[in-house]
Amino acid sequence: MNWRETLRTSLSAIGTHRLRSALTMLGILIGVAAVILTVGLGEGAQDKVKAQINALGTNLLVVSPGSTTSSAGIRGGRGTSTTLTVADADALASKVVAPDIANVAPVVSGSQSLTVGTTNWTTQIVGTTAPWITVRARSLDEGRFITEADISAGAAVTVLGPTTAQELFSNGDALGRTVNINGIPTEVIGVLASSGSSDSAATTDDQAIVPITTAQQRFIGGTNRNQVSSIYVEARSSGALSAAYQEINSTLLIRHGVAQATSADFTITSQQSLVSTATSVDKTLTVLLAGIAGVSLLVGGIGVMNIMLVSVTERIREIGLRKALGATPRAIRRQFLSEASILGLSGGILGVALGVVGKYTLVHLIDNPISLSGTAATGALLVAVAIGVVFGVYPATRAARLAPIDALRSE
Repeated sequence: MNWRETLRTSLSAIGTHRLRSALTMLGILIGVAAVILTVGLGEGAQDKVKAQINALGTNLLVVSPGSTTSSAGIRGGRGTSTTLTVADADALASKVVAPDIANVAPVVSGSQSLTVGTTNWTTQIVGTTAPWITVRARSLDEGRFITEADISAGAAVTVLGPTTAQELFSNGDALGRTVNINGIPTEVIGVLASSGSSDSAATTDDQAIVPITTAQQRFIGGTNRNQVSSIYVEARSSGALSAAYQEINSTLLIRHGVAQATSADFTITSQQSLVSTATSVDKTLTVLLAGIAGVSLLVGGIGVMNIMLVSVTERIREIGLRKALGATPRAIRRQFLSEASILGLSGGILGVALGVVGKYTLVHLIDNPISLSGTAATGALLVAVAIGVVFGVYPATRAARLAPIDALRSE
């Protein structure tokens, strides 16, 4: 019996018991679809986290001040001290001191109420410099960003986030209009484009950017007008992120007169560490969920073996007749392995199709992206075929070992 005849006979045997074959494939189908969807959910969650973190800026390092300690010995949280200054930012911007740093943007911030006529909205005022838009990887929807001339003049100008602009100017015409910030008329010179649909956009899209000198002198103030609440630093490239980190650390330790790095009055946060941590958690969950889905594939394989054992029992006389007509044990084994492989392959293909349909259905029902992984789909399909073969070996071997005389006289 050649392969073509074997395949024809296998399809005929499967078609003879359609319902039983369909139920056998169902277990594999569900397992394959579950693997595709769980891996897709895990990869989608990783992509979502990366997008949220990357919305902070490209190759970003954030320098924050240390904590304060009261006279009673009570320590405040990180960022409660006022150890960073504009001069620190200027030092980091020096290509001689820090050649691996591309841009630096010092920031002072505080909450203020913005009013336009009878409309008011409370938001975060961010005083910064011209490189901020590059460091934070943002773009403009309309207008322009603040310039060095605005900073030098302490100009009363602002660039609004899209949410802030919508709240103050419901008609969408914000450019060139005037808003009152802390009672000071301020011209809207630009509107930022949205940072995306992630959860972090709720904060990054609702803010008003002003020149740092304007914020220090008119809006936020403070006892020391040179202090900043944080410094955003963009490394020259992702490969230079570690070098930029070291340059920031050594420069600020020297400037602040700190001898030991463990006593530093500032902290440096890398977004790469956030990405790594979040991705590690997501990968662990993905492996866990894929493992659970794999159990259903195993159950499907056991179903294949059971059905093939039943098929062998039902077809004992057929097997005996084939052997009596000259079929070898190898041909009999190949016959039943082909049937098991077809069941596994068919279940796998239907499972991949169900996984694709499930992906496009679930994205409308849950607030989480789902990625279609070609690797996961191919792997699940190959595993489905392998399950059909592996779990078909025992029934096929049992059929091949039947003695022709015993098979023929079986009722």
